[in-house]
Amino acid sequence: MAQAGFRYALNTSTIRGYELPIERQIEVTAQAGYDGIEPWLRDVDAFLARGGRLPELRRRIEDAGLGVAGTIAFWKWADADPAVRAAALEQAAREMDTIAATGGTCAAAPPLGNVAKVSLDAFGEAYSALCEIGARAGVLPLLELWGHAPRLSTLAEVLYVAAASRRPEAGILLDIYHLYKGGNRFESLRLLSGSALRLFHVNDYPDTPPRDRIGDKHRVWPGDGVAPSGDIARTLREIGYTGYLSLELFNPEYWKGDALDTARTGLAKARTTFDAVP
Repeated sequence: MAQAGFRYALNTSTIRGYELPIERQIEVTAQAGYDGIEPWLRDVDAFLARGGRLPELRRRIEDAGLGVAGTIAFWKWADADPAVRAAALEQAAREMDTIAATGGTCAAAPPLGNVAKVSLDAFGEAYSALCEIGARAGVLPLLELWGHAPRLSTLAEVLYVAAASRRPEAGILLDIYHLYKGGNRFESLRLLSGSALRLFHVNDYPDTPPRDRIGDKHRVWPGDGVAPSGDIARTLREIGYTGYLSLELFNPEYWKGDALDTARTGLAKARTTFDAVP
């Protein structure tokens, strides 16, 4: 178990280039020493399409000693088009049932779709509706800050939407890379509570390319970039965050060699970066 209150999960995007089935993703995550896994729903769907069953998948995760830190799903829950939003809620209802059956209790809810002109108050209403769907399934949708999106690219917007939803269970998902990409100040994390921040993606970013041209593929291992990782770790402790630090990268340079070695490298880098901070 990780020290200093942090638990570590592997977001399977970090090893996506190996194109492993989710069964092998689970094995790699456990063998590398993580506490949890954050799968992508499309890999769960692929497992089902091959004839797999959800109870079997849940059993594999539990037998590996892993928790489900979250699930990556994509719903256009706040789209400007009412018909698109309605379809997204129907999709979310189906997929949240799937997530719950794997042992998952939360899922990413990024600002996907045509949202540039959607007001923050309308976002709040849409998020409330999504939370209502989630309550029935036992899965909490987490407002995810996307630094490249026209909405919810800043912590200020995310916090406003969470409050505007009037949902007491509202939860937030943040990511070091996306906070940087959206021009946020990491000091603002002190405005949060450990209970509101439900999941935190860890990674790092280099000083080049500049912010306006940096992309997902440029993410690097924690500690290998210029993010103020030590300050972030201290702030997370100060606000009482005891959830997972989920390693999420998309760097093709890391998809070479052995997948297990890659996963182990990522965990070692994360622990050195975040656990060692006094």
